[in-house]
Amino acid sequence: MKLPLPGTRAPLLDPERVAPMSTPARPELTGGRRIGVLVQHGFTGNPVSMRPWAEDLAARGYAVEMPLLPGHGTRWQDLNKVTWADWVATVEGALDKLSSENDAVVAVGLSMGGALCLRLAADHGEDLAGIVVVNPAVDTLRKDVKLLPLLKHVLPGMPGIANDIKKPGADEHGYPTTPLRAAASMFAGYADLRRDLPRIAVPVLFFRSAEDHVVDIASSRALHAGLSSTDFEERVLEDSYHVATLDHDAPRILAESAEFIERVTAQQQG
Repeated sequence: MKLPLPGTRAPLLDPERVAPMSTPARPELTGGRRIGVLVQHGFTGNPVSMRPWAEDLAARGYAVEMPLLPGHGTRWQDLNKVTWADWVATVEGALDKLSSENDAVVAVGLSMGGALCLRLAADHGEDLAGIVVVNPAVDTLRKDVKLLPLLKHVLPGMPGIANDIKKPGADEHGYPTTPLRAAASMFAGYADLRRDLPRIAVPVLFFRSAEDHVVDIASSRALHAGLSSTDFEERVLEDSYHVATLDHDAPRILAESAEFIERVTAQQQG
């Protein structure tokens, strides 16, 4: 296992490839109403992993806000300079923008992006018609996570988690290294989120890969045990790994999430 050396600078990611996305609603395609969707990538990732989904939503007439989270899309070292609170503030800002410009808003996210959507639903459920989460991370069976508060002072990072994709040739262009200070902050944020899951009552569509080498079954168990949502469905993806939004099941995610968004936004209107 090759560990990153302190002081070694990683090359910058291509800023055009990892750029955020912001598009206005086209109400002529959505029955005259303005519908907004917040689209959120995961930890050590960037908008590459979510762009096909975001572009599909925009083509359907939805306003799309797809932020690039602080510390992401540059060098992995930059991620150790920010915290869970910075990421929460970013998605809250995107939600505020969508809420001010649209009649209804849904949030969708992958991995930590899914956790951030859940955080929004716990804190700002009145502003959301529903959320769609793909392999969201809120808990883990891994014992070494408990060592992160100590390890972060010893090691800058560990080998990365990017590109857990079954489909040959797919590439999410994530960081090759997992920054440990950022990871420690993220898992602390997950602990707070698990305590607040009962505050979530909005409709939730939950996609879970049957084989995921990044997020384990603990997150699914936490959602089933904690959520208060009566409109909650888990759908298992049989032909994708963790980054399912770029994997074989991506067309299914796009189609079924669109159906969900149309349904819950219509229910909110009623």
